[in-house]
Amino acid sequence: MGREAGKGAIVSYRDYVIAAYGVFAVVMLWDFFAPHVAIRQYVRAARQRAARMAGTGKNTGFPLSRD
Repeated sequence: MGREAGKGAIVSYRDYVIAAYGVFAVVMLWDFFAPHVAIRQYVRAARQRAARMAGTGKNTGFPLSRD
């Protein structure tokens, strides 16, 4: 169709490899930071709930009750 076999341009995979390593680095960073962010959210929610329960004086004795 275009050029004859053996007379084409030299193919370089440099850009592909750079992009692949970039995506890999982003995924690895996300894998590292996502659990830390989630733990901070859980701890913050637990502290807010504890403060709310202490403020109302309503303690049922059940740690996960919805009262």
